[in-house]
Amino acid sequence: MPKFIIEREIPEAGSFTAQDLQAISQKSCSVLASMRSPVQWVESYVTGDRIYCVYIAPDETAIRAHAEQGNFPANRVSRILSVIDPTTAESCQNAESGQ
Repeated sequence: MPKFIIEREIPEAGSFTAQDLQAISQKSCSVLASMRSPVQWVESYVTGDRIYCVYIAPDETAIRAHAEQGNFPANRVSRILSVIDPTTAESCQNAESGQ
């Protein structure tokens, strides 16, 4: 199933308390439980004025339905096409050297 990253513009998100973040998380989980779509929240990253969320979902429509039902912003929804990390460089180097 496709993986998506959602950019949520939320002023002052970086100053939310642990209780604020818990409440948001509980609401998201509650909405997901009530949906009939197999949407799965993987994790989120909180920055100054944004929260970036990684979800697994059948399509962008399901992501937007979750946002609407939870009253969460979904300013940008992008399908993740590839994932790279430092081990990607190692894999390429090994392939180039014939290992």
